[in-house]
Amino acid sequence: MTTKTDRVPQNPAELTRFIEAHYHAKHRADLPFLVELAAKVEAVHNDQPDVPAGLAELLREMVGDLEVHMKKEELILFPAIRRSAEELDVPITAMREDHDDHSEQIERIKKLTANLTLPEDACRSWTRLYTDLSAFICDLEDHIRIENDVLFPQFEKRVVLDV
Repeated sequence: MTTKTDRVPQNPAELTRFIEAHYHAKHRADLPFLVELAAKVEAVHNDQPDVPAGLAELLREMVGDLEVHMKKEELILFPAIRRSAEELDVPITAMREDHDDHSEQIERIKKLTANLTLPEDACRSWTRLYTDLSAFICDLEDHIRIENDVLFPQFEKRVVLDV
């Protein structure tokens, strides 16, 4: 089975460009729409017990957090990787911590949405929200996995333990 990770460039410089063009651009395009759609669903269905109350606010928070994270990569880490800089453990550690925060936000989304489970009488907006949210989560998880498992290990110092 081929995964998205199998189709990404292995060359670090090419991989950083792929991440920017594919994931960063997609997150920037998708998240504002998801915020608007979540706010609409919350407003229209505020009297329903299954409404994902607080989802729009969480997604707004993610817009800011992801933008800061992506800018740090685009302006600091990725140019250093393209120059084959040596001392990248500190910025990579910071990026991994951001990734942990993003993963926690994904878990909060799943909790607010009962793991993206639609109510039986869900309207088209609610259905579209959960469909698009599912795609966004998959993209963000792939983005994190590619950086953590493919890109970052190429630049982290290996500590050899004397056994």
